[in-house]
Order: sequence, then structure tokens, then C-alpha cells
Amino acid sequence: MPDLKTRIRSGETLIGVFSDLASPLALELCGQAGFDWAVLDLEHGAATEGDLLGLLYAAGATPMAAVVRSQSAERLRVGRALDLGAEGVMLPQLKSIDEVREAVSFLRYPPVGQRGVALRTRGGGMGSLGHADVARVVNDRIVGIVQIEAAGTVADCDAIAALDEVDVLFVGPADLSHSLGIPGQFDEPRFQDSLRAVVAACRAHGKGAGILIYDAAGLPPLLEMGFTFIGLGSEGSFVTSGARAMLSAAGRL
Repeated sequence: MPDLKTRIRSGETLIGVFSDLASPLALELCGQAGFDWAVLDLEHGAATEGDLLGLLYAAGATPMAAVVRSQSAERLRVGRALDLGAEGVMLPQLKSIDEVREAVSFLRYPPVGQRGVALRTRGGGMGSLGHADVARVVNDRIVGIVQIEAAGTVADCDAIAALDEVDVLFVGPADLSHSLGIPGQFDEPRFQDSLRAVVAACRAHGKGAGILIYDAAGLPPLLEMGFTFIGLGSEGSFVTSGARAMLSAAGRL
């Protein structure tokens, strides 16, 4: 199977899940269920960097690709996720094209980026790649995902999509709606116009348009709009919905 970056750039529609329980078993179950990708969520999920290697091993036992949402877009946080073997990084809480340019430089080794070079890391090939090869081999396969969750990044979305280091512009609906001053009003015209702007920028530059939703009923209109990298819930939401369904069936709800 082609790697995640190739599948994104080819325009394939990819359905993923957010891993928020810090559970390798839950993550492996999601991979076995057939999700294309998982975001290991260090920003809002229960996992810490200390949990990350075990989660990456669990995802690696399945065909599902593993991306890490780092705690922040700092160089050290991005580099640690990549060194441990993440296939890509989702960069949160960026407010402008200038912040994005700096953050995405941490995804790649020099001379095109600022990622620190360590040949014996898991993400650097564990010593199998020499200095002459590591940048050429590793840089090209790293997936860069920039979250669009502020009015500033909506305004700059075309410039962000034009960056070579960026593969996906991923809308964070909750944060974006709050930034726009319309918290939780996802049907409001300004929010919908923002979604359309992101999709248009991605189409213009051959990048994936991404978003997270928790209700599968919302999937068809997003597909019609042009989103191709869609997160459909999280492990925690699956536990909650499954538990409620069982209690409802038992007459307890």
C-alpha cells in the first residue's frame, strides 16, 4: 500500500480517528477496524510523550498510519514525535502564515528544514541511513498537517496550502468557531465560508482538506464540499456512544 503522503497527494479520500485514551489496545482496535489514519493526540488526549512509543507500536501492528498532534508547534515537541517514528505531525494553534512557516521548518532535516539530525532514532532509520541519505529519504515521506483553527489562518489558507512542507489543511471546528466569534455555530455562513475557502486553497495547490466531526451524518456534505481527510470521532467518543447504546437497549436510558 502507498504511504500516507502519497495517498493524500493523490486525492484519495481518507477516513481517520483521533486517539485520545492513551490506550495501545484501543488504538490497535481502530486500526483493525479499517481506519486509514489515526492522530495520536498529545494536545487534548490523555497520552503524554512517555506513552507515544507504545502507541506508535500499536498502530504499526495495523495498516493504519499514525500521525501525532504535538502538544505545541515548538521545535522540540515536533522533533520528538518524528524521532519516535510518527509518519507525520499535526501542528496546532498556529495563528498566521509566519507562524506556519516557522513550524513546518521543524518537519524536515537541513538544508531545507530545521529538524535536528540523529541517525539512530526510530524516525531516522535507527542507523540504517547515513548522513548522505537521511535527509533525502526521510524528508520526502513526512506528512505535514497544519490546523486551521483561527481567523488568521483562514485568511492565509491559500499561502499555507502553497507551502511544500504542508500536505493537509485541517480545520479544527470548535476552535475556529470560537475564533470567529460564533462558538459552536457550525451552520453559520461565516463558518461555512471558511470551510469553502480551505477546500478551494487545497484544490488549487493539490493538498488535502481535513476536518474532525463526531456525527457520521455530517460526512456526506463534507465529502460533497471537497474534504478528503476526515476524522470521524475518537476512541473516547466510541466508548461513550457504545455504552449509551447498550444502556438504551437495556432500558436504562
